[in-house]
Amino acid sequence: MDISGGIQASLAGRYALALFSLANERKQLEAVGASLAAVKQALAESDELRALTTSPLIGRDEAVRAVAATAGAMKLDPVTANFLGVLAKNRRLAQLGNVIRAFDMLAARHRGEISAEVVSAHPLDDGQVEALRKNLRQRVGTDIAVDLRIDPAILGGLVVKIGSRMIDGSIRTKLNNLALAMKG
Repeated sequence: MDISGGIQASLAGRYALALFSLANERKQLEAVGASLAAVKQALAESDELRALTTSPLIGRDEAVRAVAATAGAMKLDPVTANFLGVLAKNRRLAQLGNVIRAFDMLAARHRGEISAEVVSAHPLDDGQVEALRKNLRQRVGTDIAVDLRIDPAILGGLVVKIGSRMIDGSIRTKLNNLALAMKG
């Protein structure tokens, strides 16, 4: 069964597909997924790691050494650690966030789930996430893997993207629509 579903169209998608294939072949999907989740969280919390992945001033060799040290300190599985080294060597660390997102989509499809990207203005608690997952499951008819992101710019509400469908219930959009309606 082909689960790539158009992901190969992007550079990050091709890297994610290669990592997914390798992890699946080695029966390491869970370990790689857990390591990537840790890297995603570290990217969100660490200015130094974000700088390492995005700065054009950091040389290739320096990036490879820094990624290896970071992978060791974070106790990442060997497949993920080697993959991060490949990204650093190929000067593709700036694509890491997109690679993680594409890998998560591939893993969700592999488990028979559909992936939904949910943007909220504030962090959601476990009860809210479960209620959202249940509501989306009823709408779509299948299990949903929820990828949460915080964006204070939406002011409130949620923006949910499932595949090519987007449900925008953000206060920012409602205010923009109201402003357009008032202009007449």
